[in-house]
Amino acid sequence: QVQLVESGGGLVQPGGSLSVSCAASGRTISNYMMAWFRQAPGKEREFVTAIRWSGGSTIYADSVKGRFTISRDNAKNTVYLQMNSLKPEDTAVYYCAASSKSSGWTLASLYSYWGQGTQVTVSS
Repeated sequence: QVQLVESGGGLVQPGGSLSVSCAASGRTISNYMMAWFRQAPGKEREFVTAIRWSGGSTIYADSVKGRFTISRDNAKNTVYLQMNSLKPEDTAVYYCAASSKSSGWTLASLYSYWGQGTQVTVSS
């Protein structure tokens, strides 16, 4: 089992920045993909970004490319999401997820472990 606990989030004005983190515990995640998904009210959960724990390969949704950055800290078993130039449409609950699969990074169904989510609200 892998336990994921998100922290951070909150309220930020449009154009601002915010960082959220995801601390992983339990079994080793050295071969896992770690991802962030988000879900806005009334919408389906959507892929935001993912990183392969081993090697650090990353992938981003087009909607956040150039604005969001995913990173990891091996020593702390933590994944970070730095969000810059935030827009009102980025408002959502952000979920951290972990998968032992080697492909299908953007598919929520392939992620076995999920955090509880953290709210990010972009509003003036």
